[in-house]
Amino acid sequence: MGAKSASPEPNSKPPAADIVSLRVAGVRPAGTSAKNSGSGMADKVLDRRLAPVQQQSAPLRNKIIAALRSAIETGVLEPGARLVEKDLCEQLSVSRTSLREALRELQAEGILGYVANRGLSVSAVSTDDARNIYRLRSVLEALVVEQFIEKASDAQIDALERDAEALKKAYRGGILEQMLSAKRAFYDRICSGAENPIAFDMISRLVLRTSSLRARSLVRKQRQQQSIKEIDVLVQAIRRRNIEDARRAAIEHVEHAARSALDDAAMG
Repeated sequence: MGAKSASPEPNSKPPAADIVSLRVAGVRPAGTSAKNSGSGMADKVLDRRLAPVQQQSAPLRNKIIAALRSAIETGVLEPGARLVEKDLCEQLSVSRTSLREALRELQAEGILGYVANRGLSVSAVSTDDARNIYRLRSVLEALVVEQFIEKASDAQIDALERDAEALKKAYRGGILEQMLSAKRAFYDRICSGAENPIAFDMISRLVLRTSSLRARSLVRKQRQQQSIKEIDVLVQAIRRRNIEDARRAAIEHVEHAARSALDDAAMG
């Protein structure tokens, strides 16, 4: 897992396993271009380094995990990406011991997997698994929406509406990182009001397993416009405290997201 990657020969295209390591380090491999180096979101999420982790307040392991999760969500670390400990330690400015603790936790969650002769890599998800993940998400998100309506105060609904406006603004902007951050805040608000942090943790893990599909879907203008309408319908049902309509809206939102993500994967 800590082995050094072999350097590509001059003017030659590096092996696929090493391309990911170079992308994480912020280097475009020889023989690739912005046009062919990934999906349509490549220009927004590739060719960047992970930001160094600030060793303050929260346990360092949690910060490393958060940084790696963000890298996976945004496509900096793609499915199948081989994780080179030396590179990750350098980019995150952390010790190998601290990094390994975080990697073990992500491996236990199924987000990372061990491949013989290659070490740890970001787990890829099959189409069938992706379908199951989206179905589970629809059940969980409908549940927390129902609990939010049952328990949330009017002030919490007001706050959710503000989060919804921020999310719609992010959709209109079309920047992947901003959409992901706004979506996380929106669902964090719902789960907090529902008093169900377990559901939020489960949803976060499920979302991360389909991050590559989700990211490709999110950057599509058609899906962004559709999502804005779906969030409006959901929040309006919550404002009326209509559980049946809100549950239906939550389920349809996930179903449409699944259709967009899986159709996009099939086309790719």
